Amino acid sequence: METVEPEKGRLRLTYTGDLNIEAPDLSSYDLCNAAEKLQVELNSGRYTATSPSYAQALREQYNNLLKNVSEGIDTYWLSKPLRTGFGQKHSVYMEGGDDRMRYSGSLGYNNIAGVMKGSNRNTLSGNIKLSYRYKNLLFRNSLSITSNKAEDSPYGSFSDYVGMNPYYSPYDANGNLQKLLGYYLYPATGSTPVYYYNPLYNASIGTNNFSKYTEYTENFYIEWRALESLRFTARVGYTYQTNTREDFYPGDHTKFATWTGDKYFKRGSYAISDGSSENLSADITANYSNHFGKHMLLANAAWSMNSSTSEKHGMTAWGFLNNHVDHISFAKQYADNGKPSGNEATTRSLGLTGALNYSYDDRYLADFTLRLNGSSVFGSDNRWGTFWSVGLGWNLHKEKFMKEVEFVNLFKLRASYGLTGSQNFNPYQAKATYKFYEDVVYDNIVGSYLMGMANDKLKWQQTAEMNMGFDLQLFKDLNIRFDAYRNKTKDALLSMTLPTSTGFSSYQENLGNVENKGYDATLSWRFFRNKHGYISANASVGHNVNKITKINDALKAFNEGQDGTATTSPVIRYEEGQSMTAIWAVRSQGIDPVNGQEIFLKKDGTTTYDWSAGDYVVAGDSNPKYHGNFGFSGEYKGIGLSCSFRYLLGGDYYNQTLVNRVENVNIANNVDRRVLHDTWQNIGDVATFKRITSRPNETHPTTRFIEKNNELQFASLSCYYDFKNQPWLKQAFMERLRVSFYMNDLFRISTVKTERGLDYPYARNFSFSLSATF
Repeated sequence: METVEPEKGRLRLTYTGDLNIEAPDLSSYDLCNAAEKLQVELNSGRYTATSPSYAQALREQYNNLLKNVSEGIDTYWLSKPLRTGFGQKHSVYMEGGDDRMRYSGSLGYNNIAGVMKGSNRNTLSGNIKLSYRYKNLLFRNSLSITSNKAEDSPYGSFSDYVGMNPYYSPYDANGNLQKLLGYYLYPATGSTPVYYYNPLYNASIGTNNFSKYTEYTENFYIEWRALESLRFTARVGYTYQTNTREDFYPGDHTKFATWTGDKYFKRGSYAISDGSSENLSADITANYSNHFGKHMLLANAAWSMNSSTSEKHGMTAWGFLNNHVDHISFAKQYADNGKPSGNEATTRSLGLTGALNYSYDDRYLADFTLRLNGSSVFGSDNRWGTFWSVGLGWNLHKEKFMKEVEFVNLFKLRASYGLTGSQNFNPYQAKATYKFYEDVVYDNIVGSYLMGMANDKLKWQQTAEMNMGFDLQLFKDLNIRFDAYRNKTKDALLSMTLPTSTGFSSYQENLGNVENKGYDATLSWRFFRNKHGYISANASVGHNVNKITKINDALKAFNEGQDGTATTSPVIRYEEGQSMTAIWAVRSQGIDPVNGQEIFLKKDGTTTYDWSAGDYVVAGDSNPKYHGNFGFSGEYKGIGLSCSFRYLLGGDYYNQTLVNRVENVNIANNVDRRVLHDTWQNIGDVATFKRITSRPNETHPTTRFIEKNNELQFASLSCYYDFKNQPWLKQAFMERLRVSFYMNDLFRISTVKTERGLDYPYARNFSFSLSATF
């Protein structure tokens, strides 16, 4: 929608309303039904024991569950905590004024209803902007206030339902929610029974989990036009936020079901935390622009300052009389060995920036920028970083010899080179930071201990970026952009793991150099247009490869430590000549049909049944060879339609879903259907996965789970109808009226099958919108 100022002295009002729908999508799950899950347990040997008494008890358990299945109990737990969420969003915007005084204000309300029952997020926001011009001075002020409250679902985490066994019903014979669904005793003397509790029960007893915040943002500007070609602008900004988080779980919650004996009266917990943050920023900029014949010069300089502080504290209490007592003041005590907690952080930065742009005859272009940044997060020896860039351009279509080539409307060649930097990590990482003991006192003196390893040499991560490309427009409707780049990162910042003997788990260090190179190309083509509308198409393709070019001794030692690590997911290693996104795993020859064990290929080429971290090799790269998007858009007599697709080609994917849901499974919970059909059972079986027992051996990183990742996603669809040029709009005192519809992620086709959404279910979003301007 065009931004056109209203007539002087007239108030313009715009209303926009949205209906948003979130619909859960469980199609990526393929869990066992009740009969299949019981068969999986039988195949695993769960109901087999050498002890006659245990064998009898297990047979009784199996028969009881078989009775449930035969009676038709087959609970689809995934759907129980879900709903289709209907949210709404409303905003009102007004603006007006004259040549000297302009004003605008907005008020918005946004309600997001999540797909987990009872999960909601409500946001109320407002903004007031004022500007006043006096001669060559312009004063502007913007004040924004936002208040938000988010309520978690009382049904808990979605992962609790993913693992529930379908042969249990959440209700008893009278239709009442059951708290305890059943139990299982492992076939071994002294084993602790596994109890199955109903997660739906927790939603009926008054849990209360929410967070809220209020934020105030104020920005004041003064602009002085000293000359026609010279302008100065000063800004001061301040942001203040307060936030609170509360979590109440009544004593009857299933998380306290095992609290017996002395802990019985400590059941129920209330955790509360609150905090605040402040950000003060200021900047002064000067802009100069002028023409001298065929010469044009643009220059600007800026000084900026930023200071941020944050503070947080909280505590946890135990013991509540009943489920209806939900205020923290009714707690019996603090949590055992508990105490108030808190933390704070302060960061400050200072920056100086200068830029110069020059063009000759609008044909030859050049620009140069210089930036000096100082930050408190780096070591005392390297607080300041210096970054710069230089660029050249040539408008080839402006040359005389191109005048005869009428179908070329734009042809610009570009090249640039520069240094950039980053600083995203803990504000105290470079300092020796101490924390006071909270429960140890000697002679009435409180001691302290070192929280983190100091690193006075820690410095800015620098990336040298080189880019060459062109912009081309043909026949006024076909636009092509191409960029080839090569970026070299020096002193890459990585979080290093430390041996526990040092007293610390990690520290931040500049550990090596990384190179990225590739290209990006985009094309847009408006292949049809007339006075009623247009149709256009667009596409893009990108290719990127990265390589570690240098690592220091600390990183080499880190890699050696990975050789002794046995995890269930691929380890992270950094080696010269390898990609940052390389997948490290042990080569697999598949499952032996004779005994169901996996056959591994060692580094020396021999085979073994024993997995070893010393046999790690680069088995793939998660970075796709090609990525991009394509789509089309169009409009005809006020009706508009737009579609967008995304794709990935040629990358590798370590399918952790298969590891966690098919092999490294807890047979006490529901599992993927492939556990029943695709695992080794008997001698001679040619199977994809190893045999699953009641206590399976852990599966470590292996090439069996690396798959080619080719993906096509219908990312978004939007359509609208604009009631422009309708004669009845003026009769209704409206300038414009528009209705629209939006939907994301319509479908996805992939060579990799994974489950999407465990802690919170995956959902698709639909939005209907109405916008009217009066």
